Amino acid sequence: MTQNKSKLTNPSTVFPMTAASLQEAHGTIPYGMTNDYMFRAVLQANNKVLRGLICSLLHLPESEIKSVQITNPIILGEAVQSKEFRLDINIVLNDRTLINLEMQVANKLNWKNRSVIYLCRSFDSLSRGQDYLDAKSAIHIGFLDYTLFDDNPEFYASYKLMNVRNHHIYSDSIALNVVDLSRIDLATEEDKQYNIHHWAALFKATTWEEIRMLASKDEYLDEASKTIFQMSSDEQIRKQCRDREEYYQDMRNYERALSERDLAIASYEETLKNRDSSIADYKEALKNRDSSIADYEKTLRDRDSSIADYEEALKDRDSSIADYEKTLRDRELAISGYVEEIEKLRAEIANSKT
Repeated sequence: MTQNKSKLTNPSTVFPMTAASLQEAHGTIPYGMTNDYMFRAVLQANNKVLRGLICSLLHLPESEIKSVQITNPIILGEAVQSKEFRLDINIVLNDRTLINLEMQVANKLNWKNRSVIYLCRSFDSLSRGQDYLDAKSAIHIGFLDYTLFDDNPEFYASYKLMNVRNHHIYSDSIALNVVDLSRIDLATEEDKQYNIHHWAALFKATTWEEIRMLASKDEYLDEASKTIFQMSSDEQIRKQCRDREEYYQDMRNYERALSERDLAIASYEETLKNRDSSIADYKEALKNRDSSIADYEKTLRDRDSSIADYEEALKDRDSSIADYEKTLRDRELAISGYVEEIEKLRAEIANSKT
């Protein structure tokens, strides 16, 4: 971080201009229109360029532009005290429409809410006691160097209050327009009819050769190209642009840190998810083991019960055998007594014969 900052603050990175005219300039331009200070400087310095851009964006013929007034001008070249200083341009068109132009290259993830708030603030311009019918229309136009809605990319989009069922416009008094400088390839035929894609290409241009090619498209782009060269020739303007680039670099580093943090969090959450899955599997294994143990214990109880029944049967059998043996003994004793009586009887018979 420190290394990047020191490089940006090196005076050699101010890109001194040596060409005497736009036609002589070649190679990389010091700062393009995606630099919000250069964006502000060019549009504030040349009202014709500003008029041409508004005609293009709002699909207006030049004849309908009576006046274009910037209501928040800055002293060009003067140091900006805060890097957070807003360089958006507030305009009154024909004394009845408020327009806010803003260049935004760093995705701070807050554009949707931010642009709505800026638009509402612009529209809420009535003084105390004024009639609501006196409210000026308000249009916020953002130039983004990233895609606002990844699932629905669009080069030039316009949003208004409307009925979500039948798309009937509720009011033309406020509108949010977004130019996606990263998706010029999505420009429609209507966008091309009004040269919006050429303006976007001019804002994204990085070489003087590109600038000159676009300058040939129409008088407003030619005027803008000359003004870019003029502003680039001013050392103080280049210094302020350089300071803004340093701010952008800080924002990119911040976004990169956020991205890396989000990746780390996602990896940690995946690890937790896998751990929870492993714990769930372990609990399931324990549950199955406990079930197996319970089944085994039941088998043991059933076996012990069978053994007890078998032992009881053996006991009953032994008792029956004992009873049978006793019966046999009793029967043998009876037989023995019976034999003795027979012997006595035989003896008596024998004696009586003698």
